Amino acid sequence: MKYEPTAKVFTLDVDGKPTLSFEAMSAREANELIREQWFRSDLRALTSDGSPLWDGTAPLRSRPAGPDEAERYQDLAAEAADSAGDILLAFLVTLDGAQAGR
Repeated sequence: MKYEPTAKVFTLDVDGKPTLSFEAMSAREANELIREQWFRSDLRALTSDGSPLWDGTAPLRSRPAGPDEAERYQDLAAEAADSAGDILLAFLVTLDGAQAGR
């Protein structure tokens, strides 16, 4: 089954570093996601190279995904087609002890 995008792909930069990509219907919706407490808690709990993805103070910024970031997201979305309804986060960094897609 081919992935058919219904929303735009955005990338979250943590302190200027592309960290994960996700879908949202608009820039406003993307910004709402990164303000969610559960999302911020997950960013603090997940680690890459032994460090949290977010230290709780570094700037978080959503922006339209670049072509490579969008392609990575779309590849993971096609693989995860059976988890409809869940928010798919395509990590652009290697997570410690986990897969890159969630």
